[in-house]
Amino acid sequence: MSYAREKEEIMADVFTHFNYLHTIPEIGMKEFKTSAYVADVLKQLGYEVETQVGGATGVVAVCDSGKPGPVLGLRADMDALGTKDGGAAHLCGHDGHMAMLLAAAEEIMEEKLVRKGKLKLLFQPAEETTEGALSMLKGGVIDDIEILIGMHGRPIQECRVGEAAPALYYSAATHVRIDITGVQSHGARPYLGTSALDAACLIVQSANALRFNSNVVCNMKATQIHADAGVANAVPGTATITFDLRSRDNDVMELMIQKLRGAAENAAASIGAKAGFTILHQTPASIITPEITEIIGEVITSELGEKACIPPIVTAGGEDFFWYPKMKPELKTGFIALGEDAEPGLHDPAMHFNHDALPYGVKIHKGLVKKFLG
Repeated sequence: MSYAREKEEIMADVFTHFNYLHTIPEIGMKEFKTSAYVADVLKQLGYEVETQVGGATGVVAVCDSGKPGPVLGLRADMDALGTKDGGAAHLCGHDGHMAMLLAAAEEIMEEKLVRKGKLKLLFQPAEETTEGALSMLKGGVIDDIEILIGMHGRPIQECRVGEAAPALYYSAATHVRIDITGVQSHGARPYLGTSALDAACLIVQSANALRFNSNVVCNMKATQIHADAGVANAVPGTATITFDLRSRDNDVMELMIQKLRGAAENAAASIGAKAGFTILHQTPASIITPEITEIIGEVITSELGEKACIPPIVTAGGEDFFWYPKMKPELKTGFIALGEDAEPGLHDPAMHFNHDALPYGVKIHKGLVKKFLG
């Protein structure tokens, strides 16, 4: 490839990557075609590439200057969302995340931007199922990383194309399943059994009565109840409830889990039933380093213009990126919100975004490398 190519040609590469990746959506831990494509592109660009990170589908690319300096990590997620028909679709923009980092990887190598320290590009699986970051941690890929930065495209209500926020503060998110065991009985003789459905109702009422620090934004709600003896004239002996918990604070989230467990067990026991408690998925609230946020702001301004850098954004959504600083407290982290005009909303079956945003993400990735490793 010629370094003298026109900028328009180079930027076209981000759309080439996006257009292909969009056609091969794969759910978490099954990103086989996706990870193979990513790894092949990075190898062709001259990066040292590791695949099957942590025994999963993660990919890591390394560009080492051989000179003293920090180790910078840039992370993109790879997985798509499952669909009702058993397929998959990129409804959260991860195809765009990969495309931007791949296009930036090409320009970084062509322009020899890594002049000190080391750059590591992390292509992570299974963000949606919250397994991906933990699998990358298992693979040891952040052991030597000192600064790790993520990026996510945002809905039109939060951030417009051409804009970016230097910090995106996610909430802690936990999904819990409560399995209730009672004793099934005939509808004519309910006193011979223990209604798991009644226990489920008691558990929901108990959960709704729990209180937490009113200075911290948090909420707890039942999202699913299943109880069915198979016929209308029988009282179910088993039931399942799913709860969704959100909190802006990790300590409050731990307290919410603890109190919900106790409330479920006690409510069920009050009528002679039992409640099993399983955490299905869990992501920490944002752990972001202020000095990194400040530097990201400088990069956004220098790369996109003075008016492009908007204030940090707060969301009730979850993001498994924050397992990295949770498990490695000394890690300095940042997380960027990129304006993409996504609508009607992330995860919506009709989700779409303005592809004109993709080159802006490429510029920010490059700007970060110049700032930290130039």
